[in-house]
Amino acid sequence: MRPIIRAEGLAKQYRVHGAEPTYRTLRDALSRTAGAPLRLLRRAARRPRRETVWALDGVDFSAQPGEIIGIIGRNGAGKSTMLKVLSRITEPTRGRAALYGRVSSLLEVGTGFHPELSGRENVFLNGAILGMKRAEIARKFDEIVAFSGIDKFIDTPVKWYSSGMYLRLAFSVAAHLEPEILIVDEVLAVGDAAFQKKCLNKMQSVGEGGRTVLFVSHDMNAVTRLCPRAILLDRGKVLRDGAAHEVVSAYLGTDHGASAARAWDDPALAPGNEVARLRAVRVRDEQGRVSPAVDIRRPVGLEIEFEVTEPGHALAPNFHVFNERGVNVFVTNDLDPEWRGRPRPAGIYTSTAWIPGNFLAEGTLIVGAAVSTLDPTRVHFFERDAVAFHVVDSLDGDSARGGYAGPYPGVVRPALRWTTRFEAAGTPPEVGAS
Repeated sequence: MRPIIRAEGLAKQYRVHGAEPTYRTLRDALSRTAGAPLRLLRRAARRPRRETVWALDGVDFSAQPGEIIGIIGRNGAGKSTMLKVLSRITEPTRGRAALYGRVSSLLEVGTGFHPELSGRENVFLNGAILGMKRAEIARKFDEIVAFSGIDKFIDTPVKWYSSGMYLRLAFSVAAHLEPEILIVDEVLAVGDAAFQKKCLNKMQSVGEGGRTVLFVSHDMNAVTRLCPRAILLDRGKVLRDGAAHEVVSAYLGTDHGASAARAWDDPALAPGNEVARLRAVRVRDEQGRVSPAVDIRRPVGLEIEFEVTEPGHALAPNFHVFNERGVNVFVTNDLDPEWRGRPRPAGIYTSTAWIPGNFLAEGTLIVGAAVSTLDPTRVHFFERDAVAFHVVDSLDGDSARGGYAGPYPGVVRPALRWTTRFEAAGTPPEVGAS
């Protein structure tokens, strides 16, 4: 199948230079003109080098029809520049991008809207820009307005719209006018939670309908929920391209300086003391594989490997789990009855704590690993940011979030058992019921 988007060696260079002063009066202009020859000589003697920056530097990727691809990276990584090149807003310095289909872009709030025209007129204007006939736009018009929720203001000039109203109408237009390729930048951050949910569901349905979506966001949870695939940009280059949960985990792992497995091969450099030393910490899935990303519905194992060098101490391995905001989600101690309160002989131990599925909230979790003596309390080592992993929720509807696609707060997300008792209206009470 031919890709619907093909980018080959895309690069974009910008010049960085200071702004020239402006001269508004005749006297200033005459003074500037009179001193021009001398200035030219001075500039020739000490002409500053013009600095340049490559916002994109050799980006290669392709997308198939129906793919929903997340574009992630730090600020300044080149995400917005790449979307502008693909949207034909700016020309690449080198390389080429081929897009085989009608493109609808939502890069900034209000992009493509004329401020003096009403919302209704801007809907038809945007459709015409996309090459649609008036009858096609009219057929979609009621659906667009209903989705945006601004029907009371549809005949008001958009210059009077709030940023939220702009966003609602702009996204609705972009998503409903049947583009083969939908390009959406971070602008969804402007909307409220309910509208974000609508947008995510709409983008998912666009992809299921065989159209392609490129979605830029700093919300890693939204990316992993919506996008099967993600591309990580860094300094204008493609750093990773693959399964969204793996790419997001790699991105967040570099941010936190930790990964799903870490080992200390040299005992002299390992955390610990004369009693015990840390050898390794790992995050494992239910198949026993080291995993940087886990499904929210599946159990995950935290594994610590440590060496006891001085026998006779009742040692308790323990984990301290934090979210990306630094909140301590929980602490767990080894309660294995085989070793609880029992002095340990010298040797190497591997202990695993299993966290059940549908317990943790989605997002990045950072794990600290420690070994302590409880009575009296003594910490033999505590590696604060030993490993990190990413919990991925889905839109399948069978996790605690159900069919809700918006932000879901909380440090844990248990799928609790619910029961419901129903009595039909007008049903007489049971005999003997109190």
